Amino acid sequence: MLNQFFRLSSHGSNIRTEIIAGITTFLTMSYIIFVNPQILGDAGMNKEAVFVATCIAAAIGSIIMGLLANYPVGMAPGMGLNAFFAYGVVGAMGYTWQQALGAVFISGIIFLVLTATGARRWLIDGIPSSLRCAIAAGIGLFLAIVALQSSGIVVANSATLIALGDVTSHPALYAILGFFIIATLDALKIKGSILIGILSITILSALKGHSNLNGFISMPPSLVSTFLQLDLSFLSFNLGDSFTKLNEGINNGGLWSGLKVIIGGGIIHIILTFVLVEIFDATGTLMAVAKRANLLTPEHIPRLNKALFADSTAILAGSLIGTSSTTAYVESAAGVEAGGRTGLTAVVVGILFIAALFFAPIASAVPSYATAPALIYVAGLMLREMVDIKWDYLTEALPAGLCVLIMPFTYSIANGIAFGFIAYVVLKLSTGRFRDIHPATAIVAALFILKFAL
Repeated sequence: MLNQFFRLSSHGSNIRTEIIAGITTFLTMSYIIFVNPQILGDAGMNKEAVFVATCIAAAIGSIIMGLLANYPVGMAPGMGLNAFFAYGVVGAMGYTWQQALGAVFISGIIFLVLTATGARRWLIDGIPSSLRCAIAAGIGLFLAIVALQSSGIVVANSATLIALGDVTSHPALYAILGFFIIATLDALKIKGSILIGILSITILSALKGHSNLNGFISMPPSLVSTFLQLDLSFLSFNLGDSFTKLNEGINNGGLWSGLKVIIGGGIIHIILTFVLVEIFDATGTLMAVAKRANLLTPEHIPRLNKALFADSTAILAGSLIGTSSTTAYVESAAGVEAGGRTGLTAVVVGILFIAALFFAPIASAVPSYATAPALIYVAGLMLREMVDIKWDYLTEALPAGLCVLIMPFTYSIANGIAFGFIAYVVLKLSTGRFRDIHPATAIVAALFILKFAL
């Protein structure tokens, strides 16, 4: 039955190989069940509930991906998107985590519509490749500064804004040790290097008395504190109140001031950023993994819309149960290298995430300095994207470089994307390269300009 449903024979695979590939993929991406609660916990969410939501969202996404699209791709809440959720939307912009979940929900609906209508391909084709690479690299730098701060390696400084912290403190030493464990194991091609690094530092910290580890296995924690807690109140529209605010704004500073009062909120900016990063992340990952698994044809990616439907469904489910946007994981390439060629690999990944629900005591005992090395390591890998930026063309290189720099220096993924798109359009226009500007790029840049103006 499995052979027929997943077409194992036609893909040159078998059940044993797919199971091994699923286990391999899970080991390489399971660090997210420890990292995600730490990051979203900084936004005020209950870490134990986020742990459960992370496992369930990853299981839903991976199983749908396997059954519907028959792709060997694991799904889970995305790195970078969770950081934008916690440190950008909640931390910097001041929204509640419930409102941030609402923005994730709306972005999932938009992603679903874009996929169903075919607009997603038009949007992807219109975004310059240099900016796509820059967004990935910039998110890497953003993750790095978050991790360096949480481990005490980088601290605030009144004279220089940031400075080197006390590298002899136990959080910094644990983070440094964890980074070298992960990097060494990965260089030696040992599967699950990130997971091993996190668990090693957690256990060592507990043995030294710096953290508490109370058991390994238990029943899953409650999901009540995050389940269906998303807040969509920002969508409400009261015509009378709007006219009142418009009139007050006009009286205080003219028509422009009135418009700023009405639509000056940043929620559109937030949703746009979620959608753009989700699209780039999911499509780019699917293309990379499909290519490695020899699933690509010269013309297109087979069943791409089904794969993106699985992605958007997981985003919606995650926002309802209490986690940031779910996306395809590039770590799935490890499973492909182990022989995974069909959706059975993804289904195995989903089942293992369900099994992980019973290891909540370990997740709750993981300190931030144990997950920091994983973030720094992932950041380093994401910086490799800068190789594909067209550095010989200033109108391509400068917007990309600006995008990468603005993210960590303004502590905002959204600002980096905005500056990159705006700079790209302005430089192309000012140098007479009108034909290089795709309508999709122009629309995105215009939306960001409107956001900053209002």
